[in-house]
Amino acid sequence: MNDPNPEHLKIKGQQKAAWNDSAEGWKRWWPTFERAAQTVNDRLVELAGVRAGNRVLDIATGSGEPALTAARAVGQSGRVVAVDMSPGMLAIARERIDAAGLTNVDLVESDAESLSLDANSFDAVLCRWGLMFMPDLDGVVRGMRRALKPGGHFATAVWSVADKVPMCGLARDAIRRITGIVPPPNAPDPIRLADTSILERALASAGFRDVTIERQIVTFEFPSADAFADFRAQIGGTRAMLSKMPAEVARDVRDAVVSSAQKYAADGGVVRLSNETICFGARA
Repeated sequence: MNDPNPEHLKIKGQQKAAWNDSAEGWKRWWPTFERAAQTVNDRLVELAGVRAGNRVLDIATGSGEPALTAARAVGQSGRVVAVDMSPGMLAIARERIDAAGLTNVDLVESDAESLSLDANSFDAVLCRWGLMFMPDLDGVVRGMRRALKPGGHFATAVWSVADKVPMCGLARDAIRRITGIVPPPNAPDPIRLADTSILERALASAGFRDVTIERQIVTFEFPSADAFADFRAQIGGTRAMLSKMPAEVARDVRDAVVSSAQKYAADGGVVRLSNETICFGARA
């Protein structure tokens, strides 16, 4: 995989900086996030048919998933290669791997487009909530297809449309209402692949077959609306955008996020956000 496009390189540089800047936030919040996301990790490993002895590639592993789930499935006779562009996020993944006592995971610092992979070298490729941010989607998918052994499996999860993903949509809507900022067309975005035909076309063009699509609800829980606003302010693109705003505007955005999250609060103030994710499976 290789992407010399200057605009793509600029986007990837911005993303790397944003993920590194978010690493401290993710170090705090990954346990909350992964409690809900584990059902998706499990499903991706199932869709990819991961079993003992397999060699598995996890692209955009972030704080280490679904790499850790796959590592448990492949056992000591298998191997997982987990890739992410952010050294800050990989440091969290390393801590988690070591704490879990796993010795069958290799961490690689790289963006997906720049990976150099041997052909027919993996039994399965996974990517959870990462493809939406990759500027050269077609190139990444072709590279994954090439890296898979004949009959190997690919499984990924992407987010649905914004109104079905309050985890992302509440902060996005608050920023848009208060600042008027709208992401440019085709920019890397959490809901960029909500239209399933986009990824379907990329998979078919790369030579994947037997494509399956299923929808799953992931419910994230926060102790309060304020806690959710803290989460959003400390991670990802929201953090990056807030850091560029005047302090008073950032406060207004945060207040708007708290107000929106309160609508999802149950007795005791606990906020539960149900989000639709779309899981794809395909065979090389």
